[in-house]
Amino acid sequence: EAYKAFQAHMAYDIDRAHIKTLSVIFNRNGQVVVRNGNADTLSRHRLTRHLSETAVALIAAISLIASVGIGLSLSLPLLSLEMERMGVSGTAIGINTALAGLASIIVAPFVPRWAARFGVGVVIALAQVVACASLIAFKLTMNYWAWMPLRFTFAASLGVLFILSEFWISSVAPAAKRGLVMGVYATVLSVGFAAGPTLLAVVGAEGWLPYLTGLALFLLAGVPLLLARGHLPTIDPKGRHPIAQYLLAAPLAAAAGFASGAVETGAIAMLPVLGLRLGMDAASAALLVSAMAVGNIVTQVPIGWLSDRVDRRWLLLIIALGAMAGSAALAVVATPSATWLIPVLMTWGGLIGAFYTVGLAHLAQRFKAADLVGANAAFIVMFNVGLLAGPPVLGAGVDLSPRLGFAAGASLFAIIVIGFAIFELKRRSR
Repeated sequence: EAYKAFQAHMAYDIDRAHIKTLSVIFNRNGQVVVRNGNADTLSRHRLTRHLSETAVALIAAISLIASVGIGLSLSLPLLSLEMERMGVSGTAIGINTALAGLASIIVAPFVPRWAARFGVGVVIALAQVVACASLIAFKLTMNYWAWMPLRFTFAASLGVLFILSEFWISSVAPAAKRGLVMGVYATVLSVGFAAGPTLLAVVGAEGWLPYLTGLALFLLAGVPLLLARGHLPTIDPKGRHPIAQYLLAAPLAAAAGFASGAVETGAIAMLPVLGLRLGMDAASAALLVSAMAVGNIVTQVPIGWLSDRVDRRWLLLIIALGAMAGSAALAVVATPSATWLIPVLMTWGGLIGAFYTVGLAHLAQRFKAADLVGANAAFIVMFNVGLLAGPPVLGAGVDLSPRLGFAAGASLFAIIVIGFAIFELKRRSR
């Protein structure tokens, strides 16, 4: 009982093996006084130091991925603009961009093995080197066919960074605060993705400056790694399992990752097209993506906080039902005036973003530390499978009927999450 009270008050999961006898007293100021038992001593100083080290690791991991996010969101439109100037067709640009998802799917299963063998820090550093070298090679070659393998190596290295950063965050996040931490992570990453195109508009999309800016951001991502090199997680080689085993063990988390990748990337690609077909001008159509992004940014922390206090299976079910309702609302309010479209898109965007936040927290809840890196790799695989599936489905829907087709395509992926949520709820209740 003392262990439970201590864990609940501190909101941190202390390994029972390190505490043989523990008594907890709360003084008048609400502070925790820990008295040692027969064998182990857990002093207030050691506890404070432990929590401080956790905060340092979380800040470092989130800062690392934020820098990568800015660099990635700057480079993606830059490369598309460069290919357009090179005279490459839209279809060929799409094929080159789609290699990013394929690269992550292929490389992700190997990441746990590499990290267990060489260490998390070494693999992160090597991935940063490959990303930097690939980015500079794009500018040096300026040839579409040379860019095919470069896109693969660039995307693969970024996939490694995302997998290990999310594993780092999941492994050190306090169990009782994991949803909140994932909400902060998702918010910072969303801000980074929004900042990249803005930065590209400032530095321009021609010459060496945008490439050097992206290079600087990727190098900047190495600073947190250096500062927190003593707080990097380790991987137990015995914890490695096939990707399929993680997906079968946590099907709802896998479905949430798939739906997040499908709807988020599909919406980013097709919302401007939807706006144009509704009769909006190009600038107004582009604002639809911004509205979705703002909704994503402002909702992830409160949704993550809520996920720490409720059953995440029920929460994902409610989020999916809300996403379906939001899709239906989009079909109703989608007009050239956008009076109601913007607020509905903001709300809907927050729910779509929550698939990732809550799905990742639910995944981390299901696995022990030794299995987290493999579980994160499986989650990234499903996200990228969704990335490949979402744009074609939503694009086909817009071609059939701009308002109804977009809503129906987005609802299809929400229905998948609803199905797996009901399946897991029934399975656990037996």
